[in-house]
Amino acid sequence: MRLLRVVTKYLSYHPQQPQPLNNLNSQQLLKHLLSTLLILNTLYAHAGQVDTVEIFSVAMQKPVRCLVIRPENYHFTGERYPVLYLLHGWSGNYAGWLGDAPQLREHADRYRMLIVCPDGGYDSWYIDSPVDSTVRYETHIASEVVQYVDYYYYTRQEPGGRAIAGLSMGGHGALSLAIRHPEVFGAAGSMAGGVDLRPWKKNNWDLEGVLGNPLLHPENWEHYSVVNLVNRLQKSKQQLIIDCGDGDFLSKATACTSCCWR
Repeated sequence: MRLLRVVTKYLSYHPQQPQPLNNLNSQQLLKHLLSTLLILNTLYAHAGQVDTVEIFSVAMQKPVRCLVIRPENYHFTGERYPVLYLLHGWSGNYAGWLGDAPQLREHADRYRMLIVCPDGGYDSWYIDSPVDSTVRYETHIASEVVQYVDYYYYTRQEPGGRAIAGLSMGGHGALSLAIRHPEVFGAAGSMAGGVDLRPWKKNNWDLEGVLGNPLLHPENWEHYSVVNLVNRLQKSKQQLIIDCGDGDFLSKATACTSCCWR
C-alpha cells in the first residue's frame, strides 16, 4: 500500500501519458523499468532513517532496545534537533509505533526532528515500581534514554527541545514522566491514556505486579495515578495535550484529568 501511495504521488506530479509498454522493445522495456526503480529509490531516500540501538540500563541491569528515527540529511546540516519521545501501550514494545505508523519517518523529515521510541516493557506503566526492583522504567526513560540520545545524537538539550507522548499505557507514562521531570520534558501528550489506575484494582493490565496488592499498598495506587499529579502543574510552563475518544472506556478518567488540569 505504501508503495502504491508513493507511485501515485509521483504520477500526480507527472500527468503526461506514458508510452504503452506493449510498444516497447526489450531494451526500451529494461530502460523503462530501471528508470522506475531509480525514481522509487529517490523517493524513498527522502524518508527518515531508522536506528535500532541497545541501551544498557544501570537501573535495571539489562540492555533495553530503542528506535531512533532521524530526518533526511541528518548528518550534513550540523543543526541541533528537537526530540519527541514516543511511548507504546500495554503489551507493546519499542518497535510497535513504527509498525503501526510508518509515516513517522516522513514526520521526522517534515518537522526536522528526532523521534525516539523507547521500550517500556510489557506492563511497566513507565514507573519505578515500589514493589519490584527490576522495574525501573521511569529512571530508564527520563534519565538513561535521554542521556544516551543527547550524547550520541545532535539534539537540543533543554526542556524546550524535548516532548514526550504516548498511547494508552504510554499516555499515562508520558504525562507521569513529564510532570515528575519538568527539568527534562517541556511538553507532553496523552492519547487514550490510562491516567487513573485506581479503578483497575482487580489486577487489570497486570497493575498489581508493579503497584502491589491494593489492599496492602493502597498508597501506591494513589501516588502513581496521573490524575493525582496534575496539581503540580499549577505553576508549570509545560505544554500538555490530552485526548481520548468519546467511546473509549478510558474517556471518563481522561475528562476528569483534563478538568483538574484546567
